[in-house]
Amino acid sequence: MGLQVFSLEGQRALVTGGGTGIGLGISKAIIEAGGKVVITGRREDVLKEAVAELGKNASYRVNDITDKASIPTLVESIETEEGPIHILVNNAGIHHKAWAQDTADEDFERVIQTNLISVFSLTRECAKYMLKRKKGSIIMIGSMAGLFGIDRVIAYSASKTALTGLVNSLTTEYAKNNVRVNAIAPGWITSNMFLNAVNKDQARKQQITNRIAMDHFGTPEDIGNAAVFLSSEGAKYITGVILPVDGGATVNF
Repeated sequence: MGLQVFSLEGQRALVTGGGTGIGLGISKAIIEAGGKVVITGRREDVLKEAVAELGKNASYRVNDITDKASIPTLVESIETEEGPIHILVNNAGIHHKAWAQDTADEDFERVIQTNLISVFSLTRECAKYMLKRKKGSIIMIGSMAGLFGIDRVIAYSASKTALTGLVNSLTTEYAKNNVRVNAIAPGWITSNMFLNAVNKDQARKQQITNRIAMDHFGTPEDIGNAAVFLSSEGAKYITGVILPVDGGATVNF
């Protein structure tokens, strides 16, 4: 079959937080592989700009993933108005940078709500349709902070580590209906926000650079290509995997 096994022709993906950064990189890669995307986010102006860049195979829905009551309506409207959601990419997430001793319960809960509970709520709703069709790819976007210890990201780290448990358990329940559940754990990926942050803290930048086995940061497209692979027929026997896309950071000393 050659490269055809990596085609997403006829596939539709829902990408949360798809208007910027990694989410936009994933959306681009899916469209380049022949698929269609529906992106969500809270800011309509950002989504409109992204869709203008992505082209005719992209559409958007304004949605706050933490508004759990809106999730069934969101999924149903996409399924009925645009067509089946074959691929779900749980990309939307928030960060809270503080030492553990300075992290309030409210901060911790807010991160867990967005990065974990809302992810489960949306996954369960999309799976309702995928399981009936006996086909689907669900991708969680994890983090290096879910694979090894990083200081000052206690809430974020807990939320991303918990995604591994979500992947493991959902795999055991969904696999019989050919719905695959995997996660991508991005390393340090270039974005304006990331570059601004590390350039202000040269010691932190050096610490990160030393950790990466390769000699450069990753790009959103690197994560997008991994998402395309995991959603394609080329990965039809892959489920329950946490895939680091990190330039070797998880194994480098």
